[in-house]
Amino acid sequence: MITYRVDLADLHRHQFRVTLSVPRPAAEQTVSLPVWIAGSYMVRDFGRHLSGLTARQGRRVVVVEQLDKTRWRVACEGQATLRLSYLVYAFDPSVRAAFLDAGRGFFNGTSLCLRVHGRERGPHRLALGRLPAGWQVATAMAPAPDGTDFAFEAADYDELVDHPVELGRFWRGSFQAGGVPHEFVVAGALPGFDGARLLADTQRICEQQIAFWHAASQTPPPFERYVFLLNAVADGYGGLEHRASTALIAARRDLPRLASHAHPHATQPGRNDPQAGSEGYVTLLGLISHEYFHTWNVKRLKPAELATPDHQNENYTRLLWFFEGFTSYYDDLMLLRCGLIDAPRYLNLLAKTVNAVAATPGRAVQSVAASSFDAWVKYYRTDENTPNATVSYYLKGSLVALAFDLTLRQRGGSLDEVMRGLWQRSGGGGPITEADIAAVLSQVAGRPLADELQDWVHGTDELPLADLLQAAGVELRPERAAWAAGLGLRLSEGPVSGVQVRSVLAGSAAAAAGVSAGDELLAVDGWRIRRLDEAQAWVARDQPFVLLLARDQRVLTLRLRPQACPALADTVSLHLNDKPGRAVGARRRDWLGA
Repeated sequence: MITYRVDLADLHRHQFRVTLSVPRPAAEQTVSLPVWIAGSYMVRDFGRHLSGLTARQGRRVVVVEQLDKTRWRVACEGQATLRLSYLVYAFDPSVRAAFLDAGRGFFNGTSLCLRVHGRERGPHRLALGRLPAGWQVATAMAPAPDGTDFAFEAADYDELVDHPVELGRFWRGSFQAGGVPHEFVVAGALPGFDGARLLADTQRICEQQIAFWHAASQTPPPFERYVFLLNAVADGYGGLEHRASTALIAARRDLPRLASHAHPHATQPGRNDPQAGSEGYVTLLGLISHEYFHTWNVKRLKPAELATPDHQNENYTRLLWFFEGFTSYYDDLMLLRCGLIDAPRYLNLLAKTVNAVAATPGRAVQSVAASSFDAWVKYYRTDENTPNATVSYYLKGSLVALAFDLTLRQRGGSLDEVMRGLWQRSGGGGPITEADIAAVLSQVAGRPLADELQDWVHGTDELPLADLLQAAGVELRPERAAWAAGLGLRLSEGPVSGVQVRSVLAGSAAAAAGVSAGDELLAVDGWRIRRLDEAQAWVARDQPFVLLLARDQRVLTLRLRPQACPALADTVSLHLNDKPGRAVGARRRDWLGA
């Protein structure tokens, strides 16, 4: 059996030591670290943090030759067990890599565990060395059958690296959903954190999603145990799905608080009042819902191109609009369905997505299918031109899901039937193609939806959301955007003036005037500013004005004419129609509930 021993070599230097044992190695045994981690489509070259690799067979030192940035070849003699030892620097606080300090440890196997080429299919064992006093371990990996403390076993290498491990002093709680035990681990929470509330709300999400996928078929969830690993930090947000767990990161202020520890003016999430949840807490619940939904939609249902992942190279697919976008559609919808938010709040969340996509000129440049394919070089490598050249397969993908759902509901079906139909078509979770998606969409609709797939997924035309929402009893009302957004400016705090341009949106008044990313805004019509919105005290919103800015040590004067480029000036809000009519009202109830 391939075995790994992971020791905390140096907490203060953030180093793990890994000892890999390979019985009966090949004469020229190749090992490697992955260059990416499933669910995060970017080459990250985890091998750059590995150092000091040595190899022995018994007492004999054997030669290790590095082949490239992530592969090594070991010259072995005979069948004696090969033991490799190496250090891994771990100081990445994200959910994608590894972290170690005096207070906490965390790792994904893709960062620590060398893959033994030719031996990936056999069982793999991972054992942890001595831990500091009071430290605990949390992972969804199965405990080793021999009962050894802090030892775990996976069926193969792919399973081994799909179970992140949390180490340290953390809060943990548990609940049952769908007859399956679930565990929630929270590291770094402030005193007064309301763990009971987080457990209760997460349980509602899990029960709702298990029922979504399995109630009709009366089949159990595709895992025997599930673990949420949440790292609470000063400021952060994100998650990464795994086959029986998820790693999450969130701001401490977004966790629910006991009433006795709440700020006197803070709105706390009320157990029976879905509107009482703070915006940050609802965002956290949406993240939990999103990653849990991935347990089915991407970890089991998956793009055919990713059925057998290549750990050493990019794995291209044009289907992230479905696997990430449709999951993004269902994450907040599941909060509505299980009663954690109500319909008006859900529509507010939906309106944010509509406005975010509308404020991205790249939606007219790149389709969501192309965005999916380009994820490796564009989505995770944003710059000042990203909004003008790309569109998010998460955000627009979720609106494509909305458009299909509302289209199907006009014909007596729903996107729910499509998702469950794909689950059944794939044999209870398996590889699918766009042809499978098209076939099930057409089956539920009762007619081909090839034109919609071509226009909405492979094209760049606007989605017909206003008409589809109106047919579902929801009104889309235009509203004025914030002044900077209407001018086509995305701003951040500057080192001198307090106002720096991050991006200039194509087709905007700011772009027409010649404003550039990196410019620092100094004055409007001769008056010094610290925030651009201050100038609205003396400049009418739609009137031209003179902007003084600094660029590369030069001071420039530009004239902006807002009325010349009004396309970016408006946002929308979504509202329930007061008198939807009987048919429309019934359709809306099916979609949004009572």
